[in-house]
Amino acid sequence: MALRESFVNPERSRPKEMPRRRLIFRTEQPFGRGFSLGDIVVLIGIAALIYGGVRLALQAPEAVAGPTISLSPRMLPYYALRSVGRMAAAYLLSLTFTLVYGRLAAYNRRAEGVLMPLLDVLQSVPILSFLPVVLLSLSAILPERIAAELASIVLIFTSQVWNMTFVWYQSLTTIPKELREASAIFRLNGWIRFKMLELPFAAIGLIWNSMMSWAGGWFFLMAAEIFTVGQRDFRLPGLGAYLQEAANQGDTRAILWGIGALVLVIVALDQLVWRPLLAWADRFKLEMVEGENPPTSWFYDLLRSAHILERVSEGVWRPFSEWLDARFTRRAAAAGPEAERRGRPWLLYLLALLLGLGLAYGGFRAALMLVTVPGSQWGEIGLGVLATFLRVSVSLIIALAWTIPVGVAIGTNPRAATFLQPVVQVVASVPATALFPVFLLLIVGLPGGLNLAAVVLMLTGTQWYLLFNVIAGASAIPQDLKYTSALIGLSRRERWRTLILPGLFPYIVTGAITASGGAWNASIVAEYVEFGGQTLYTTGIGALITRATGTGDYPLLLAATLAMVLTVVLINRIFWRRLYRLAEERFRME
Repeated sequence: MALRESFVNPERSRPKEMPRRRLIFRTEQPFGRGFSLGDIVVLIGIAALIYGGVRLALQAPEAVAGPTISLSPRMLPYYALRSVGRMAAAYLLSLTFTLVYGRLAAYNRRAEGVLMPLLDVLQSVPILSFLPVVLLSLSAILPERIAAELASIVLIFTSQVWNMTFVWYQSLTTIPKELREASAIFRLNGWIRFKMLELPFAAIGLIWNSMMSWAGGWFFLMAAEIFTVGQRDFRLPGLGAYLQEAANQGDTRAILWGIGALVLVIVALDQLVWRPLLAWADRFKLEMVEGENPPTSWFYDLLRSAHILERVSEGVWRPFSEWLDARFTRRAAAAGPEAERRGRPWLLYLLALLLGLGLAYGGFRAALMLVTVPGSQWGEIGLGVLATFLRVSVSLIIALAWTIPVGVAIGTNPRAATFLQPVVQVVASVPATALFPVFLLLIVGLPGGLNLAAVVLMLTGTQWYLLFNVIAGASAIPQDLKYTSALIGLSRRERWRTLILPGLFPYIVTGAITASGGAWNASIVAEYVEFGGQTLYTTGIGALITRATGTGDYPLLLAATLAMVLTVVLINRIFWRRLYRLAEERFRME
């Protein structure tokens, strides 16, 4: 095994002889350990946060005037810039959180016991259910426009950060033993180890998960840009608001202009940012056999051939990097080898005490608010949870039916991947919320009406999580096993039964969890829609949350949100955890 351009010798090429390594099918995200006391504490904390938001929401303005959205194509560059700016701010926040949180959890056993179960529960929480509370509470203490901008960034952050943190944590905990020993022999300090070992080792996983996070972030950005609550118009100037306004006015030409601008932005980001990063990060790949079809990028090749950038790198970036390395090295030497281990336990105990008191008070006040919810509304909540669960299940089954064969075709066929993978990345990045007004125009008059439209929105917003995980699983099947199955003459059916499906199983479970969580999120905007001057809604927990927000029924909002959170967490713990255990015990190859 060799980490190309590693910290040992950046100029050294891959050795001719490589030691044998274990090959293990691994899921991308570690899963929880069952429903525990820690989960209960986290749920109480969520209830306390919702209660605090609801109390602030009671002081929110009764009416908020929304922005004027122009349908002129000349405004599209401005709207696109606003949308991309929100996405970039949320991504930088997510990346900072990922590097700090994941590293603390990976290298501190005491912190790991708290941080990883907490992260596991938080990534199970339907994010959009908090948007009304966050918006109303922020609008009570900040100007409405600033509150809406901050709420959109927070919403996008919570949709991007979890899978990035999980993959960073997993990368840090799976660095090969010989590389760890080499870093110890060379006595690398924390900064040099982060720069020359940890970040390169995790680069590919971080980039792929950043692409997934960015694609998912478009969905939540569009939901934030078109959000209204009764007489409060929290819409934000952006591509989502442009598409919604065009659909409300029935302006087909403007809809096409908006979709075209959105696709153009996504294609530009793919070609100018993500593809160059993938081509650059290929140098850090750990592999036993040279890849048949390494990623390429015309823009990356163009940048490498630019003499101006080479001079900037030699004259500016390299001296700055060396100065930074020297500064951190001197600081580490002055602090001593035990500096990273020293801390102030009394401060942690004080913070834990204050947090515990806050959770206790917030949980108590939330319980008092829940007592005021009448029995008839609890019945509506139960029926709504059941209806939304059925829609989520239908959308998940449909997604599984097509993503597995298509994902295997892309992940195992280099020729198909060359053409289909860029197409899939672009299509997956187009947020379903931006196209939902178009779906309504086409579907609302059909039998089933909004029920069918809600399933379509859930499907288009979640199927890509499954597809990306299936592609990753198919690509991770070792090349030597593919050669072996061909040499012994396995039929296509036998190859699927004995190699492909067992290898894909952990990735399918991971993708299904993410997809189902996204479908629960989508219910907030799919089951209750204000469209063309009228309100369309269907039975579901998402519709209850939106309706309770619009009418100011905050006890119902708290109860419905907690019911959705508890349902998703219980499904993950009772159903998906067993599948994860099955994947670890029966479909793990070493």
